[in-house]
Amino acid sequence: MELVNNSYQIQGIDVTEICKEFGTPLYVYDAQKILSQLQGLKNAFSENDVKVKYAAKALTNLSILRLLQKNGSGVDVVSIQEAQLVLLAGFQPANIMFTPNCVAFEEIIQGVELGLNVNLDNLSVLEKFGKKYGGSYPCCIRLNPHIMAGGNYKISTGHGNSKFGISVYQLPQIRQLVDQYKILVNGLHIHTGSEITESDVFIKMAEILFGIAQDFPKLKFIDFGGGFKVAYKEGDLVTNIYDLGLKLGKTFKEFYQSYGRKLELWIEPGKYIVSEAGYLLVNANVVKATPTITFVGVNSGLNHLIRPMMYEAYHEIVNVSNPTGTQKIYTIVGNICETDTLGSDRKLNEVSEGHLLAIKNAGAYGYSMASNYNSRFRPAEVLVINKEAKLIRKQDTFEDLIQGQVEIDI
Repeated sequence: MELVNNSYQIQGIDVTEICKEFGTPLYVYDAQKILSQLQGLKNAFSENDVKVKYAAKALTNLSILRLLQKNGSGVDVVSIQEAQLVLLAGFQPANIMFTPNCVAFEEIIQGVELGLNVNLDNLSVLEKFGKKYGGSYPCCIRLNPHIMAGGNYKISTGHGNSKFGISVYQLPQIRQLVDQYKILVNGLHIHTGSEITESDVFIKMAEILFGIAQDFPKLKFIDFGGGFKVAYKEGDLVTNIYDLGLKLGKTFKEFYQSYGRKLELWIEPGKYIVSEAGYLLVNANVVKATPTITFVGVNSGLNHLIRPMMYEAYHEIVNVSNPTGTQKIYTIVGNICETDTLGSDRKLNEVSEGHLLAIKNAGAYGYSMASNYNSRFRPAEVLVINKEAKLIRKQDTFEDLIQGQVEIDI
């Protein structure tokens, strides 16, 4: 989104006009930004056989999935339902990484039946897999490296107390099961969390993986997960993907030369690809001045963007209707019966009731974590592609709220 001649625009289209056509609250995504992020990753890791596996949980709209699939991305899914969505979007099973956690073994069986790359992160599941499939179907093993990295603790997944992955200290048990059941291990996987800025964290992960990899002679790939950080406000540290691609690529080449053959390098970016491409557009319902705070109450809330409440995440907010006015301090809140603060003590151009505000970095974990809390509708979604704004999901209706409910005699 750019400010051009006092008008906020996406690919030359006035954001205000988009909202007039589709209403608010509204999720709007910039296809050009999504593809730019994808291509940047490919360029950064171009010295290796890199396979980008978009982390679908960030945003699962079918049009977004098709956009990525048609532009050479693979995909990472964490449930059978996500797998079914990405298959519907056109992804081939061979390009899908299936990394469930704490699921019933029946879901693993479904993944095998669909022909997915199955990633296992539990010793008991690995044993069940070995008993059922032996060496007839390959699997990847997700390891926990005991590395604390990333942003909020809730999205740090590689530390010793995390529920994710098999601890690297349990490598003897892994080897015992692999040998006992002749399990074909074709990949090793590590993901330490989200919002990792330091290339050295990935290098540390790589060193752990490369040491373990020597025990598995039939590997096809090594998967370093995702967690690349984007900027949420001016001055934020971000992941320098070109520095990472250079350092990790060099280390990876040295490894597979000693391993004896070339392997594929997999990465699983989600937020990095779609976060900055998405905006949540809302209208100011009320401007409420109290003796201590001036609130702007908008027609959205934690039901549409839960990250500020759940992760204390910062999302920049701008006044689209008044792009150059006098600035004042506001706290932006939602219309939900919770203290659903979207931004505290923000300096915005003066806001009046009815003004259109844009909440940035809403492409990742915005709509995908939205709900019907307070029985409110989830917003519509629009994709700006080739300088056209296209509806890719309708706003909920009352029928959507009651769909699936079964009335009984009371």
